[in-house]
Amino acid sequence: MKVFRYVSDLGDLKSALSEAFELKQDHYKFQTLGRRKTLLLIFFNNSLRTRLSTQKAAMNLGMNVIVLDVNQGAWKLETERGVVMDGDKSEHLLEAVPVMAQYCDLIGVRTFARFESREADYTEEILNQFIKYSGRPVFSMESATVHPLQAFADLITIEQYRRAARPKVVLTWAPHPRALPQAVPNSFAEWMRAADVELVITHPEGYELDPQFVGDAKVEYDQMKAFEGADFVYAKNWSCPGVSCPENYGQVLSRDMSWTVDKKHMAVTNDAFFMHCLPVRRNMIVTDDVIEAPTSLVIPEAANREISATVVLKRMLETL
Repeated sequence: MKVFRYVSDLGDLKSALSEAFELKQDHYKFQTLGRRKTLLLIFFNNSLRTRLSTQKAAMNLGMNVIVLDVNQGAWKLETERGVVMDGDKSEHLLEAVPVMAQYCDLIGVRTFARFESREADYTEEILNQFIKYSGRPVFSMESATVHPLQAFADLITIEQYRRAARPKVVLTWAPHPRALPQAVPNSFAEWMRAADVELVITHPEGYELDPQFVGDAKVEYDQMKAFEGADFVYAKNWSCPGVSCPENYGQVLSRDMSWTVDKKHMAVTNDAFFMHCLPVRRNMIVTDDVIEAPTSLVIPEAANREISATVVLKRMLETL
């Protein structure tokens, strides 16, 4: 595996899940695989779970790890072609990427949507420059449009806790004070469609996700109706994806607090498990009593980030 962005990059999903549960039993089973190999983790944006879990996964495999926070301790990077570099950015990504590649064997990149241009975000300009110019296997630690390590961990969690052969999984929009990317919901929808679950997506009108990720999944605008009989509820905010209204891309169209996941919502489910990628805005996304309930999986879900990253790194190391 040379690139990891989408569920299809992982190959057979059942095989990947089997490998994940094997590693859950022994995190260090392949601790010599990465001996004398170096992983470079590049962060254009803040991170807690992604940073810690991916570093831990690399150490599980015996790798050396270099972490670069582009916004602290590095030259400011220009990412656009054809610009006159007479501002505060002193190095271009086109030189920086191949230089970075000299010091590592694998590269992980984390960068968010800028909301300046839907086209620029959805063509993944920054991530694709690493893929094109590094000459190294590259994986996304979240990009403008996808967060595959999170979605893989989410699927591992659902497999771990499922009580039905084909559980009903609801992805619900919830309010947030800021404009957030669509990366997490995009990947969640994509990975759930590839899994053996019934996926329902619910959100206010104007928040329709890109069809390339939603596919034929059911979209229900009535949140309470969507929750009926759910086995898992995955709450996440996202800003306007601009599918039907490109001029509104990246904007906050609603802060309707009636969409906050609370006990009333969960009461119509099949005693559903609650999920969220974290960090979470309590009493906006979800109420205290729901996230603190025994059916809340946010901590086991975060723990599985180590497992998803270990599987991905293992498979990339095996191609070197």
